[in-house]
Amino acid sequence: MILDAGFLIAVDRGESTAHSFLTAASQEGAALRTTAPVVAQVWRDGSRQARLAKFLESVEVHDFTLADAPVVGGLLRRSQTSDVVDAHLVAIALRLDDSILTADPPPDFSALSSHLGPRTPEVHHWP
Repeated sequence: MILDAGFLIAVDRGESTAHSFLTAASQEGAALRTTAPVVAQVWRDGSRQARLAKFLESVEVHDFTLADAPVVGGLLRRSQTSDVVDAHLVAIALRLDDSILTADPPPDFSALSSHLGPRTPEVHHWP
């Protein structure tokens, strides 16, 4: 599952719902992933974000590479949206055939993935 900023913020705040989700994900052996742009969205002061820093050690973080740029740009063009971070999450979800966990309202990701047909990643809403 690819994690959006909302979940990382919940981890950083020590929210019990995030802890419960992590316990269940661990029991299921679920791979947890995010992207470097998402980390950039939530990272403010490492000296005050020990919980988040520790959590990120156990998460696979995908960089935004030059190879991602055409895919992300194409998603933005076709969806007529402008959120590069969300489009990158969709691109990574497509590449890894994985789902997305987000706190964004439903229309945000549906606009990005509506033209993908059966390849559309499953989006789970947080919390």
